[in-house]
Amino acid sequence: MLFPTVTFALFFFVVLPTSWLLMPTRRWWKIFMLAASYFFYGYWDWHFVFLLALSTVVNQAFARWIHRTDVDQRRRAILFGAVAFNIAILGYFKYADFFIQSSRDVLGAVGVSSGSTLVNVALPVGISFFTFQALSYVIDVYRRDFEPGPLINFATYLSFFPHVVAGPIVRGSEFMPQIDEPKDPRRIDASRAFFLIFIGLFKKVVIANFLATHIVDQVFASPGRHSSLELLVGVYGYAVQIYADFSGYTDMAIGIALLLGFRFPLNFDSPYTATSLQDFWRRWHMTLSRWLRDYLYIPLGGNRGGNKTTYRNLMLTFVIGGLWHGAAWTFVVWGAIHGTVLSIEHWRRSVRTARGLPDPPDTTGRRWRSRIVTFNVVCLAWIFFRAESLTRAIDYLLRMINPANWLDASPLVTFGVLLAIVIGIGGQFVPKGFTARLMSSFSRLSPVAMGVVLGVALMVINTLGPRGVAPFIYFRF
Repeated sequence: MLFPTVTFALFFFVVLPTSWLLMPTRRWWKIFMLAASYFFYGYWDWHFVFLLALSTVVNQAFARWIHRTDVDQRRRAILFGAVAFNIAILGYFKYADFFIQSSRDVLGAVGVSSGSTLVNVALPVGISFFTFQALSYVIDVYRRDFEPGPLINFATYLSFFPHVVAGPIVRGSEFMPQIDEPKDPRRIDASRAFFLIFIGLFKKVVIANFLATHIVDQVFASPGRHSSLELLVGVYGYAVQIYADFSGYTDMAIGIALLLGFRFPLNFDSPYTATSLQDFWRRWHMTLSRWLRDYLYIPLGGNRGGNKTTYRNLMLTFVIGGLWHGAAWTFVVWGAIHGTVLSIEHWRRSVRTARGLPDPPDTTGRRWRSRIVTFNVVCLAWIFFRAESLTRAIDYLLRMINPANWLDASPLVTFGVLLAIVIGIGGQFVPKGFTARLMSSFSRLSPVAMGVVLGVALMVINTLGPRGVAPFIYFRF
């Protein structure tokens, strides 16, 4: 079920008032919200509702087992079992065919025939997101940062429909205390929620879908048929598409959750204004960045074992982060590019520190040069993220930089495409204060005026957006 559809609108039209009517009787609210979330998740394929339920019951059992155990060695063994269970689920549903095919390719390269066959398992939507949330819940209990709540609370948290299929990755310690908090519908910041929902709709329906249909899908499907200019603009178009698509989804998710009385963490903070790759990951998919930092990079040793250990941990973290996005070598290369550049940035800082040199002056010119370099490094990595195979990615890159192709006709580079890219990137440089003032002005409108503004916004989105709504990119992760 997609957010920007009539089906979801009807679903939410029922869920929102019913949720607030049942809120005073908290037990019935939990039962209703659990049922609504399972209906939402099962709308795509009801069979995978049982997988979500299995993950819920087993992870809750592990969490309570750890909480009741005092012996550290036994606690570690139980935690290992919980991690192994969750990795096994991901490994079977998401990576089984990838590893089988990779093994066959390696054996075939050395002349050994493999009789193994592909599993061909359908990928459950959102499996990476709810598995990472379950892992963080169990690990936080192990660290004694958080006590396990009742099963129905955990089940509501893990399946909560605004974030279950594509995030943001909300931790149990952030969400579960809110379940039993007193809530007053009169104190809900509805204006901010509607503002976020309509900004998300505009990003997804107008910007992301337009770029996908007018240039991105075509150039990545057959790069050999397009000019270097079209390929270059196509990469920039995809950079804006994936940002508008994913940040648009999380804007809507945060707004929908806010209408239901729940607060989600921010997931994007103008990532294409970043002045380094480290800064980029503090702004892009922030809930995943923090998850990888707290549950992978730091447990590996972080930067505590010297430069070589830091480089190793950065590479491992981002290669695993790449695989989290998808079971393909293209995602491994994407993660390796980010890990390599982050290691280079760390090396440059360590050399400067070792020599006792001050930080370079923060001038406007230096800041913009850093932004341009960072953005183009990110776009280089996006080629591998978007391409269907490593061969296709390399072909795309080589043709894009071939001077002979720059004089070819470029019919896909239209004013509309360039305008969408400029809006998608330029919108991230709008001062936060301006956005806050705009939201504040909207909140002061009368209900009638607010309804008129929302109606006009919907009409504009419907007029400018392409026919139909494509699935969100991160649904397949």
